[in-house]
Amino acid sequence: MPSPRPWTVAAGGLAVVVRLTPRGGRDAIDGIEQRSDGQCVLKARVRAAASEGEANAALVALLAHAAGVPPRDVTLVSGATARIKRLTIAGHGPTLAAALENVLAVR
Repeated sequence: MPSPRPWTVAAGGLAVVVRLTPRGGRDAIDGIEQRSDGQCVLKARVRAAASEGEANAALVALLAHAAGVPPRDVTLVSGATARIKRLTIAGHGPTLAAALENVLAVR
């Protein structure tokens, strides 16, 4: 059964699945989307273009800001050239999950 949230608490932090829209006009987290395959993803958009890793760097900065951690604690695990990306955020998993929940509640 798929998780109702696009993140899971993992050893040492939080694992997050993101659908990124580069050149989206602004840097923002747009909510949660359930894909046709049942997977939940965090929808995010960044101003940066998808060239030379600029959009990935902007996504790392966006997630770090949302979670309240420095960008060095956010790591792109897979999907460097794909729209669907897997990232990890180092820290206390439940606290990080609560921070993302707060960001979604404010939108």
